[in-house]
Amino acid sequence: MILLAIDFGTKNIGLAKASTEVDVVLPFGVISNVDKNQAEQELVKLIKDQRVDKIIVGLPFGLDGKENNNTIRIREFVERLKKEVDVSFEFITEVFSSQAGDRMGVGVSRDEKSAMVILQSYLEKTALGGKQ
Repeated sequence: MILLAIDFGTKNIGLAKASTEVDVVLPFGVISNVDKNQAEQELVKLIKDQRVDKIIVGLPFGLDGKENNNTIRIREFVERLKKEVDVSFEFITEVFSSQAGDRMGVGVSRDEKSAMVILQSYLEKTALGGKQ
């Protein structure tokens, strides 16, 4: 199963990819989110080209545990994507993924690191790593 994680930001969309057969999370690029329509189309193309089976989306909540403007924007973005691709989506609570990614070292963008943290958290939480 091919998994793609999305760290949705107002400027960039960080991506990470993993196969549950190998259980290794890899950085998979950054898409500029300045032009929302273009970003959406790039992501749709990537999802189709890579034959992604499932998309894991980081969903940030406020420190009070409630949804915020960012959360709403992400949910709306995912609803638009669902109309374009036949892939299952799953949200995972994203808490301080950027800060956790910062501790991963150099060589990969902050956006990709955040997506990697999201995907690794998902694999650990669901125990999918290496099992499908």
